[in-house]
Amino acid sequence: MLEVRDLHVAYGEVRVLHGVSLTVQRGELVAVIGANGAGKTTMMKSILGLVTPDAGDIRWNGQSLMRVPPWARAAAGIGYVPEGRRVFPGLTVEQNLRMGAYPVRNPREVQAGIDEVYALFPRLAERRRQRAGTLSGGEQQMLAIGRALMNRPRLLLIDEVSMGLMPIMVQRAFDIVKSLHEQGMTILLVEQNARQALAVADRGYVLELGRIVLAGTAAQLQSDPRVQAAYLGGGSGGFHDGRPRA
Repeated sequence: MLEVRDLHVAYGEVRVLHGVSLTVQRGELVAVIGANGAGKTTMMKSILGLVTPDAGDIRWNGQSLMRVPPWARAAAGIGYVPEGRRVFPGLTVEQNLRMGAYPVRNPREVQAGIDEVYALFPRLAERRRQRAGTLSGGEQQMLAIGRALMNRPRLLLIDEVSMGLMPIMVQRAFDIVKSLHEQGMTILLVEQNARQALAVADRGYVLELGRIVLAGTAAQLQSDPRVQAAYLGGGSGGFHDGRPRA
């Protein structure tokens, strides 16, 4: 469904991505783990068309997206849950959801989408007239996910779903991601919380200093001593200068 090929991105003189390649097959949940500053958000923004790569290609169902504007990528079925949630604080919960449905022209489809989000997140239904800026962090994360679902995406990009949440809500956020996947949603998840991300993923990549340094099934990465040392709090290996070390 999605293929990133040898992606290079720089901000001025600062090179952020150095030949990143990955794939997401239909129905998969793929996690990209890495520390803050590894380039995860830059990679996501490149897929969305919000950042212009210097080299490489991004292909969607076999077709290059390099000349496709961001709005057309969204219309093609790529949804996005941004880092830090980024809800519209002055709008109500329901108004935020309607903003997510801006490409949908049929009012009945919009209402059906809202009803589905409320069924998934009953707490949002209770707060439908409440301004989004007054919600808790966990509720805002639910709203950000619900807003992304309003356009009925075929691929959902989720950037740091656990960021800024209390521990009890972190588990709830990952339960939501797992549930969406079990319902058939294809997901690309980038996340610092490697333990939780790999617990719900089918496959994963390790991104260090703008380079993919490891890839494999979630189970393979969980058992790799370098991943355990760098991200899971155990093992004897590690990462150095963005390269795997035995």
